Amino acid sequence: MKLVEPPSCSSASTIVFIGKNRRGNWVAQEQNGLYGGLFVNRAQALKYALFENGHHLETIVELPCEIELDMGGKFPFRDQSPVTAAPRAA
Repeated sequence: MKLVEPPSCSSASTIVFIGKNRRGNWVAQEQNGLYGGLFVNRAQALKYALFENGHHLETIVELPCEIELDMGGKFPFRDQSPVTAAPRAA
């Protein structure tokens, strides 16, 4: 029997950012730093983000700028605020 943790998010409106950090690792992080992780590829980061946000693809934003994992509740962007960061084309 495989044990699975329940999703961390309780609201479908929670935004999850995904993108690469300065070392080239993929990062997925909830907008308020409630959950997040480092991943070896985009597919795993996206799979995690979907699981955690209840499979709401429309609330996942892929960033063109570097993103660093920060569980302190600050903006995860290295160089931009979320207002100026645009989603990366899929």
